[in-house]
Amino acid sequence: MKSDSRTDVSALWARYKDQGDAAARDDLILNFSPLVKYVAGRLASSLPQTVDTADLISYGIFGLIDAIEKYEPERAIKFETYAIARIKGAIIDELRAMDWVPRSVRSRAREIENAYVALENELKRVPSDQEVADRINVSLKDFQDILTKLSYTSVVSFEEIWVGGDRDEGQSAIGTIRDETADDPVAVFESAEIKEILAQAIEKLPEREKTVIALYYYEGLTLKEIGQVLGVTESRVSQLHTKAVLRLRAKLRAAQTL
Repeated sequence: MKSDSRTDVSALWARYKDQGDAAARDDLILNFSPLVKYVAGRLASSLPQTVDTADLISYGIFGLIDAIEKYEPERAIKFETYAIARIKGAIIDELRAMDWVPRSVRSRAREIENAYVALENELKRVPSDQEVADRINVSLKDFQDILTKLSYTSVVSFEEIWVGGDRDEGQSAIGTIRDETADDPVAVFESAEIKEILAQAIEKLPEREKTVIALYYYEGLTLKEIGQVLGVTESRVSQLHTKAVLRLRAKLRAAQTL
């Protein structure tokens, strides 16, 4: 009779958490290692080709180990949900530490974010690409080229806004912001506030950008697949994704400075 894998994993957790069994810990790492490959693959799709996925996996392993060591099985939180957030965090922290994104790219991203905030306050509506281009003193073509360049960097990855883990079926993107400080009332309030800000910001995105965010982060489609759904090129989807994330980052940053 074949054993239930869930029972086996539960036994491993018990041996590691209750008895400090190092072998059980190693078995848990092996059992959940596919999560690292999954997260690294998702992040790699929004990074330059010069970034080796194998490196991302190695960074993510440290996040998995950290998750296993700090996870509390008695809490009503699915380990995969908890671990994916830790793995993402470990990879992004390492990329930031490497500072591989050129300072000029970060500066351009911040400049566009500032333009979005200023124009929306002035116009009381979502600004057009031409209006943003005019604000940062570039042509429309140059603005679109900047978006394309930015799309190759994690500086416009929703993972830097997204502080949640895996999404369960039927659960919205905003609903997955993780809560590791459930006993801290201030942290709970701030987390709820961020959820509300992002939810409102996503609702106000232009329809196509909202669709890209939903299909990419909620449905798990690739940029190429989204292009097929929308009937546009993958590069155009990449531009839409970049604009959406910059708008969301700008909204969140503006709200936090109030």
